[in-house]
Amino acid sequence: MRMNVNTIMLAGAALITFACPVQAAQNEVKLGIAQLVELATEVNPQVRAARARWFSAMHRVKQNYAPADPVFGYGNVDSPTNGFSQASVHTLTVAQSLQFPGKALLQADGARQVAEIAHLVLQSVVRDVRAQTEIAYYQFLLDSDVASLQAERVEDLDQVMKVAEVAYSASRVTQTDFISSEFDFAVAQQAEHQSRSAILNDLTTLNQLMFRQPDEPLAVERRLELKPLDVRLDRLIDLATHMRQEILEAALAQRNALTALELAKLEYAPDYTIGYTFDNYLLSSAAPAPTGRMQDHGFSITLNLPVFFWIKQSEDVTRAKYDLQATSYDLNSMRSQTAATVTTLYRNAQVAYQTALLHRDTLAPLARQDFQVGLISYESGKIDFTALASTLQRSYDSRAAYLQAANQFLASRVALEQAIGEPLDH
Repeated sequence: MRMNVNTIMLAGAALITFACPVQAAQNEVKLGIAQLVELATEVNPQVRAARARWFSAMHRVKQNYAPADPVFGYGNVDSPTNGFSQASVHTLTVAQSLQFPGKALLQADGARQVAEIAHLVLQSVVRDVRAQTEIAYYQFLLDSDVASLQAERVEDLDQVMKVAEVAYSASRVTQTDFISSEFDFAVAQQAEHQSRSAILNDLTTLNQLMFRQPDEPLAVERRLELKPLDVRLDRLIDLATHMRQEILEAALAQRNALTALELAKLEYAPDYTIGYTFDNYLLSSAAPAPTGRMQDHGFSITLNLPVFFWIKQSEDVTRAKYDLQATSYDLNSMRSQTAATVTTLYRNAQVAYQTALLHRDTLAPLARQDFQVGLISYESGKIDFTALASTLQRSYDSRAAYLQAANQFLASRVALEQAIGEPLDH
């Protein structure tokens, strides 16, 4: 997840604006999806917050091995004055509370499992930020291609408008054809403007994911690649069952519930406190034997007795058993949901991929050829303006359908990686 300094400096150098436009074009380094994801997963505040929580959880494990702080006491006893002077006895006491052996080990195991869960949460946050970055990048590519398609459509409509104007001037068509072409041209120009605005919004989203200013310049590589899913569905389901962070978290929660059950059973075992007392008699008459020793020592041990076990310890054990059952059901439910999600996303991705290839390789070229033939036919008066407009709209719709299908495929692929828990390219 970490990125070395040279990579960060290289990425930063890609964003520098040079004084000379030609030099800027030559020295500009465009960031691809791998670099964008690496930057986002390194500097995104959500990732950093999850990493800090993981570090915090790791530093809670060792604390469970340490017993409670000892209690030290000092007594100034039998003072006939103000309680602070001329005492008959000075007493020192030390008490240490201890748990029943084994409790600390179980508590440390529980804290360690909580730290592992925090680590899995960090991995899931990194996974989600990576997916958000990929989606934003693919949306940027889609909007860029849509803007290019809109620009080509404006050019085509400009050509249609000129042809309609010539035909109207020659009294071969009515003025309606020319007005309709002008209307379509103006609508296409506005659509192109909206597409340019969508591109800027996509760059803003990428900047936000990389914790940068919204309008900060960002040089992004514009290359859309469709890689088919060559992995079998059963392999993906098995991979998701063993790799998805939510499933691993549920498994750790089940282990933690089992540890909690053992701790609840140990509540029947008494905790205890060991004490030591030292008395220093300053007045011989206060000593146990006036002619004997002036100092003595004492030892004590106290135990807590679970006499109310039927409403406390017993209820804790019963509650822990139900918590363990709940975590087991949660784990089974997560596995079932993951298998269903992977299956659905896999099917959607396959259909979207086939649809994208159909429009790109077959339908779009045919529709473009149909428009070129229709334009010539309209100039010769063989078809009317409505038929020409239909061929142009089919050409645009087919190419737009390819972009939509490509976007759906990429979105399904990213969602599939989220459901599995790791990138499919790894």
